[in-house]
Amino acid sequence: MNKKVVNLPDSVPTAPYSPAVVVGNLVFVAGQVGFDPVKRHFYGMDIMSQTRGTLQNLKTVLECAGTNMQNVVKTTIYLTNLADFEIVNQIYSEYFPEEPPARSCVQVVAIAHGALIEIEAIATIG
Repeated sequence: MNKKVVNLPDSVPTAPYSPAVVVGNLVFVAGQVGFDPVKRHFYGMDIMSQTRGTLQNLKTVLECAGTNMQNVVKTTIYLTNLADFEIVNQIYSEYFPEEPPARSCVQVVAIAHGALIEIEAIATIG
């Protein structure tokens, strides 16, 4: 198997993982949260700020891997509170306005570092 690890410039992961791994024409993006990896703080402590930050981080990782949001085929969203589902959907639809990817969304007890949302994705290149 030929795989390529994708790292982000000026960013140090907070745990032993790769932001993304490319295998063939597939990109597997690790769970992203609404945390600024350079300035080392959350974009905000509310679900709207963290959702926007999470999706912006996802977009950045995809671009570093040589692809974009339009090539995302599957996402998984983890929420600490399913009551935030509608807010997340509104913001999510801004990033995936047409032909959104397949998606799962689940509530979890907690997310690392106290995040309110985490999104992982699979995308194609090309």
